Amino acid sequence: MKQFDTKFMHPSEQLTIIISRIYRSGMTTTSGGNISIKDDNGDIWITPSAIDKGSLTPADIMCIKKDGTIIGKHKPSSEYPFHKAIYDIRPDMTAVIHAHPPALVSFSIVGEIPNTNIIPQAKLICGPIGFAPYALPGSEQLGEKIAHEFKTHPEYKAVIMENHGVVLCGTDLMDAYQRFETLEFCARTIINSKAIGTPRYLTDEQLAQFDKALNVNVMSFMDVTYPSDERAIRADICNIVRRACDQGLMISTYGTVSVRWKGNDFLITPPNVPRWDILPKHIVQVRNGKVEAGKHPSRSVALHQLIYQMNPKVNSIILTQPPNLMAFGTTEEKFDVRTIPESWIFLQDVPKVPFGEQHQNAAKVAELLLHVPAVIVENDSVIISGDKLLQTFDRLEVAEFSAKSLVMAAPIGKLKPISDNQIEELRVAFNV
Repeated sequence: MKQFDTKFMHPSEQLTIIISRIYRSGMTTTSGGNISIKDDNGDIWITPSAIDKGSLTPADIMCIKKDGTIIGKHKPSSEYPFHKAIYDIRPDMTAVIHAHPPALVSFSIVGEIPNTNIIPQAKLICGPIGFAPYALPGSEQLGEKIAHEFKTHPEYKAVIMENHGVVLCGTDLMDAYQRFETLEFCARTIINSKAIGTPRYLTDEQLAQFDKALNVNVMSFMDVTYPSDERAIRADICNIVRRACDQGLMISTYGTVSVRWKGNDFLITPPNVPRWDILPKHIVQVRNGKVEAGKHPSRSVALHQLIYQMNPKVNSIILTQPPNLMAFGTTEEKFDVRTIPESWIFLQDVPKVPFGEQHQNAAKVAELLLHVPAVIVENDSVIISGDKLLQTFDRLEVAEFSAKSLVMAAPIGKLKPISDNQIEELRVAFNV
């Protein structure tokens, strides 16, 4: 798979890849949304008007030259005026994304802004968020209202558009996309949380303490070797990460996968590489508690190492933030897997630990995974462990499907879980 690269990819290729991801992730419709890039010449490359977002090619992308000349075989997006308005007042921004993702549209039609303190990384990625009053789509008035938000609040890189959607900007297209994806994830998590209970948010003090706890200072080693079995693990990790992104189980800004290699040595994903674009060369080898020179492992590397040391039966770990599981991670509600037999057989009872526990008391989390395959960390993530990586991923899928069923059941009626006697039958029948 070709890595997304804002430095060397042509703007039309960048736009095609990102609009495809947005469409495939269910964050815009065939006709909805538009994205653009301003290049070093001051030309603006933008998606066309009324062309299928599910099948765009680089040849469909329109270019509006600095002098206003339009180049391309279609009409540029009708929302071009507000893209240009943002670039005019924020010359430091070179990419704009506008779309109608369902969760953020929900916030736009009730006049609210999502509280990004729902998960730890979101506030830093999204920053403060503005709200622009309604105006006719495609009108100069709409552009003026959006531009006003970005002009009067230079710290804004995201604005909710009343009864419309959202517009975000970034220093490049990946910066804007990660902000967009993370903000929509926050909105979905809050909505799911409200469906089952009351959302719990992190304080700024908790976030500050969390950032301090994440400082990773691991010694490195130089004599790195890459035998065939090690390379195979790298490929497996990349395939699973991409699959998790495709299925909405992971977003580009968060998610860690590791696999035991031999003994307590393992391979793990790095931070600061968009999960959609992770390649085998990015994976970090951890050997004898040290990492291969020139690379940085996931900030949760110490937890993964402790789990492998304490539990020889665990050979793979996934740490991520699926939106339905996070509804239970951000409320006081219990994630009750006694819903259908498969859920309990795969997961058993899933405990929750307080936010920050995975770093401040990693041994406790590792000990829990001696007895159960999954643990929810409040306002942070779910940690899934297993033997083979595919088994661990399967457990993740079952957990998120179960959580989704519980969220969807909430408006229907009270949960009627499998009884203790039925659980005991499952325990015996399936040797759990």
